[in-house]
Amino acid sequence: MIKTRRLLAVVVFVAAACMPLAVLPLFAQQTEHAKQVGGKFMCMCNCSQVLTQCNHVGCTTSAAMLKELDQAIARGDSETSITQMFVQEFGTKVYAEPPKSGLSLVAWSLPTVYLVVGAGLVIFVISRWRKRPAPQPAALAGGGGGTQTVSPDILARAREQAARDTED
Repeated sequence: MIKTRRLLAVVVFVAAACMPLAVLPLFAQQTEHAKQVGGKFMCMCNCSQVLTQCNHVGCTTSAAMLKELDQAIARGDSETSITQMFVQEFGTKVYAEPPKSGLSLVAWSLPTVYLVVGAGLVIFVISRWRKRPAPQPAALAGGGGGTQTVSPDILARAREQAARDTED
């Protein structure tokens, strides 16, 4: 009789010890989903951290938000309804990453547009510089503006002057 009671006690103890292991996969799945959804929101305690990564000791804001998130997931709310709930409560500043729609879509696409337009402008300017005609040598004498040759008389005098100026 004592052996059966001990055996029964051991079986009950082992069953009770294994119970969390049976429930753990379901709970882990919910928390993983909560982490995924919670990673899309900012903690509203002004720490500028994602909700699931707020590391302030005793942060009541993130604790309350995470509790609210867990309750919504436990109810089976969709991700969009959870998002709408947080946006209604905290405003659009709750987004960790703004949605890519409407005016936000314009803000997301402008850097790409600027890059493409800037590269096009640089290519246009460089091609214009390359197509520019080579500069013509300036006229050496006379006011006619055209290219004139120097007469042999003037050239001889200039050489003589240069030779006299460079003599030691």
